[in-house]
Formats: sequence, C-alpha cells, structure tokens
Amino acid sequence: MISPFHQKKMYCANCRTTHLVFGIIIVATIIFYSTLSGRPFDIEIKRYAEIRANSSEKYRLSSHATNVTFQELKQQNGIIRTRKCGFFSFLSNGCGTSNITNVLKKLGEFQLVTNASILKAENDNDYIQKIDKTFEYQSENAFKRNATTNNKIVEHKVIETSAEIVIKTKDIYEKGHFEDPSSIKNICPNKGSDINLLILITSAPTHREQRLSIRQSWGHYGIRRDISIGFVLGRTQDQRIEDQLAAENYMYSDLIRGNSIDSYRNLTLKTISLLEWTSTNCPNATYLLKTDDDMFINVPKLLHFIETHLGYKRTIFGRLAKKWKPIRNKKSKYYVSPEQYFPPVFPPFTTGPAYLLTSDIILDLYNKSLSQTYLKLEDVYTTGIVAQLLNIHRINIKEFLNRRIAFNQCNIKKSISIHMVKTNEQYDLWKKLSDSNTQCK
Repeated sequence: MISPFHQKKMYCANCRTTHLVFGIIIVATIIFYSTLSGRPFDIEIKRYAEIRANSSEKYRLSSHATNVTFQELKQQNGIIRTRKCGFFSFLSNGCGTSNITNVLKKLGEFQLVTNASILKAENDNDYIQKIDKTFEYQSENAFKRNATTNNKIVEHKVIETSAEIVIKTKDIYEKGHFEDPSSIKNICPNKGSDINLLILITSAPTHREQRLSIRQSWGHYGIRRDISIGFVLGRTQDQRIEDQLAAENYMYSDLIRGNSIDSYRNLTLKTISLLEWTSTNCPNATYLLKTDDDMFINVPKLLHFIETHLGYKRTIFGRLAKKWKPIRNKKSKYYVSPEQYFPPVFPPFTTGPAYLLTSDIILDLYNKSLSQTYLKLEDVYTTGIVAQLLNIHRINIKEFLNRRIAFNQCNIKKSISIHMVKTNEQYDLWKKLSDSNTQCK
C-alpha cells in the first residue's frame, strides 16, 4: 500500500510535467501568431462585373467602382498597411488596431460605392429591358416582311393595331396580297365573269381543320362553275405556320393572304383586304358572301335567295342590328373610345358572321374604308359606318341566323347561315342538309 507521502510526491511530479507541456504550447502559439501578425494581409473582393459575367453582353453595364482593380483601390485609399506588428506589441500598446479599423472603414466605403454602382447598373438594366420590350412590341405592331412574289423581293409592312388607336385606316392598312397565280386562277378565273356567287371565308392561320371540314362539307359547292370559295387569312410571324400554309395552298390553291398580322384587333383590316382582293381579281362576280370559318352555309338556300333578288343594287343583306350603342367600358373586349366614334348610337349594320353584298359596292366600300378612323369592330365599321356614308342599303334577312341553333334538319334547311359550328359538327349538318327524306313545313 502506497503511503500518503509517496502519493503526494507522485502527484506533484505529474503536475510539473503537465505544466511544462502546457507552457511549451503557449510559447509556440505566441511565436506562431507573432509571425502571422507581421505579414501584410490582402482581402479579395469579388467584383460585380465578375458576378454578371454570365449575363448578356447587351445588358452588361460597368462603372468606375467595378472596373478599377483592387490593387489600385488599395493604393488610392490606403487600405493596406504593411508595417510589422507583433503579437506582444499588440497586447502592450494596441498596435494594429488602427489598421483593422481602417480596413473595416475602407471596406465599408467600398461596399457602399459598389452597392450604389450595382443598384445603378440594375436600374439601368431594367430600363434597357423596358425599352427593348417596347421596341419588340412596336416591332410586332409594325414591321417589314420580305416575301418573294413573281421572283421579285417585295417589302410588306405588317401592322397590328392597338385597341384604342385613333388613326385613319389608310395609315395602317398595307395594300396588296401574296400574289399566287394558281390561287387567283382557281378561285376566280377570268375576273369572275362566270361566277354568280363568290364565298370568301375569313379564317385564322392555325384553323387548318376548320378549313378542311368546310372543304369536305358545304364547301363542296365550290366545284360548280358559278360558285367559287376561298379563305382569307393574314400574316403570321411564325415560320412553321407559314410553311404549313404554303403546303396547304399548294394542295388546294384556295388561300388569300393579306399583309396585316392576323389577330382579333385586325379583323377590320382583314375584311378590307377581302374587299381589295375581290375588286382587283374578281370584280365581275355577281354576289359576294363574306363569312367566317365557324359558320355553316346552306348554299342551296342562298342560291335560291340570290335568284329572287337579282334586281337589287348597292345592297347588303344579312342579320341587321339596329340602335346598338358603343361600349365605353375600357375593360370590355368591344370598347370603343369617343375619339374613335363619338355618336351615342351606331348606324344599322349587318352582323359579321355572314352577310351578302352586291358586287357594285365592293370597290366603293374598299376605297371609303381607307379614309375613316379605324375601328376594330369590322361589321360595325364596314356595313354600318362606311356603308352609311355611301348610302348603301342594309336589309334584314331572317334566314341569316348568325347564331347557334338546335341542329335539327328543319332548322338547318330553313336557314342560310348558322353560327358557332364546330369542326366535327360541319359534317353532321352537311349530312342532315343532304338528307331529302325529311319534309319540313
């Protein structure tokens, strides 16, 4: 058994060893940090220009604060102190504290300058992007398109109008069409001298299925010598769609392409394009039916109507709308500003889905349309405002329904036009119209 005296002696021996080791560690640590504190230090600041290195060159902005090198900044502002300052000096008299204070101060100033330059750059960048968006919008609204026509390059100004624009139609309408001799020959040979009824259908570029359903149903009457059918479309900015339309027209030769961007706001321009094409290429046709690609037309009923109205001149037949007031609610799709049309009531007009025109007014309608303040409501504009100025008669014909009805055989056979007909329904209505077993009163 070890006596208490020997236990105390052994404890003190272990204590002295521990103290010695601890002292050596402290000395080594002091020497190490003393050498470190004597080294000049440098701080790397990541510049904003490097952060934006992956951004578009178009929008990259630079400033003096972000372009100067950090070494130049150190020399200008004295951020770096290379004076030696040991560990013991730091403990005894605070050597090096001023260096640290200066560094932090300068870094704060530099950060303020850099942040200010970053904020300015980002604000300028946002402003440039806004300008570019405006430019892109204007480019969509008015741009020039190159098209090959008869082996010549012709510039086409394609314009899309604003909903509230106050401007003369002639200032935004681009005359002419994509001249395809095969289409003109197919739709209206010999200037329409043999054509009793010309049916021109306004259609959207992407409505290929609608056009196909019409060709395979009531559009079959276009094979007759005295009837001709064509589709009127505007331009697009999608080359894929343009290629599809070129292939479609190569197959059927029944597309008429105007120079305005195809959109709802440009329906009036599309109708004017329709009038221009007819007055140029088919002036001798007796009647012109303007209709849409969601309409079913009872062609036999329409032909019978024409035969009983051959003596009419300067007339538009259709579903007549009277005492319609302009909508002044700016949130409405049909908003019309007082600057566009001031009177409280529109003149009587035939609704747009389908109306029939005598050929003697087509050129007058076209010319007069160009001189009036543009209005996106094409039926109000063409068959109302412009027709009123030209003293053209508008006659209400109840068989022009221009609305959706129950698709029974008697309704179909009694109507000239039916609106809101879907692609698959065209075939159903065509079948019911062709069925002669049903007798209607």
